[in-house]
Amino acid sequence: MNTTPTQSSVAAVIVLAAGGGTRMKSKRSKLLHAVAGRPMLSYAVDAARALEPRHLVVVVGHLREQVEAHLTEYCPEALTVEQPVRNGTGGAVAVGMAKLGDVQGEVVVTYGDVPMLNGETLKALVAAHRADQNSCTVLTAMIPDPTGYGRIVREEGQVARIVEHKDATETERVINEINSGIYVFDADLLRAGLPTLQPNNVQGELYVTDMIGYARGEGKRVGAFVTDDLWQTEGVNDRVQLARMNAEVNRRLVEHWMREGVTVLDPQTTWIEADVDLATDVTILPNTHLLGASSIATGAVIGPDTTLRDVEVGENARVVRCHGELAVIGPNAEVGPFARLRPGTVLGERGRIGTFVETKNAEIGAGSRIPHFGYVGDAYLGEGAYVGAGTTFANFDGQDRLPTHLGSHAFVGANSVLVAPIDIGDGAYVAAGSTITSDVPAGALAVARGQEHISEDWVQRKRTGSRSAAAAEAAVGEVHPKVAEARARVQDKTAGQPEAAEQQEAQQ
Repeated sequence: MNTTPTQSSVAAVIVLAAGGGTRMKSKRSKLLHAVAGRPMLSYAVDAARALEPRHLVVVVGHLREQVEAHLTEYCPEALTVEQPVRNGTGGAVAVGMAKLGDVQGEVVVTYGDVPMLNGETLKALVAAHRADQNSCTVLTAMIPDPTGYGRIVREEGQVARIVEHKDATETERVINEINSGIYVFDADLLRAGLPTLQPNNVQGELYVTDMIGYARGEGKRVGAFVTDDLWQTEGVNDRVQLARMNAEVNRRLVEHWMREGVTVLDPQTTWIEADVDLATDVTILPNTHLLGASSIATGAVIGPDTTLRDVEVGENARVVRCHGELAVIGPNAEVGPFARLRPGTVLGERGRIGTFVETKNAEIGAGSRIPHFGYVGDAYLGEGAYVGAGTTFANFDGQDRLPTHLGSHAFVGANSVLVAPIDIGDGAYVAAGSTITSDVPAGALAVARGQEHISEDWVQRKRTGSRSAAAAEAAVGEVHPKVAEARARVQDKTAGQPEAAEQQEAQQ
């Protein structure tokens, strides 16, 4: 932790995170349930870090292994200590103080399940504590309905004590200034007062709130810092409160990004997680979820009906009705509708992944197109390649995932299967309906399909009296004008060229 004190630094922060969270009814620690894509405990750690404490202690208990594993990854400098007996907040703070030893200075006490508490509020709390020369300062808020909260009881304007709702008298329950449970204490006061706490309450627990009465009894000054943002005092105890918290955090995130120059067409159906980064002039259409560490560059249009997790989107790209994860979409590229980008997909500038296309571990070069109906996995496509509808990159042989390379400006006709591992060279063509199992040299044409057989008058013989037979009998026997026109164009292009017949077949 911080070893060079600054203006805002404190001796220690103790984060209380030992509660059972039984109302969450989960096998996962309550503190690891997510708000805006991040575990609740991570917000408490971030707020504590803002104070640059010399020591950060997290008091753990229920499902401690899960909590400690998260802290090891997210905040390895944090010290953890178990509260072996769940005897209330006073007992939890005492365990934390024991871990700190003879620490001197200011000790801030916070909770792991108050995700909207931020570092700026804690700094303001500490500043008020210092300015008023208090021995203890409590963070409070004024709310219309204080039911369930501890009340701040004042005498002559000064904080006299805190009374828990269950222990409050009818007169005290009318008070609407509530205790957040977040404090700044002088370390010496805590060391002296914690051993005096008694479980003289309905719960039979040791309350850290009783430190207020102890401080007053010792003639110490006790103050309060009132926040005008009630949400920063709100804890999460069940999934209903978790949903409310997520909705409020999301509302603020969406509003933040709109003020930063992002157009959000429907804030009510747009979800943006805390670690998402958006540039100016991004447009987000309805029913869009931007999750994880997704990053969207200027001019991009996302949605509607799109979910992106850990996806990087380049400038002026367009992503519509698709799902993407751990993928990169280049500038001016187009994705969707109804595409799925699985991890490892990298779509180059001006590339196109179209309708009902699934990609996985695929590097797709600039200007390459997979416009509709296909699977492209473990693939490496050069620039300007084209993959026809219904094409499958057969990348799995039952044991291993194998790669396919499709060269720059190569062309794969519709309903082809490319059986990996295979290399199709630059400018090569694969005829529609082919199953390719061998490498195709640059500039070559590959045709791998059965000989076409036509049985004349089959419908009249086998489907007599049917609508098909009637249509066949009425047919004039001429090729449709559009088809005839296209064939004439192909013949004009291939006339006099080597292998004209093979090239015409590829186009067909």
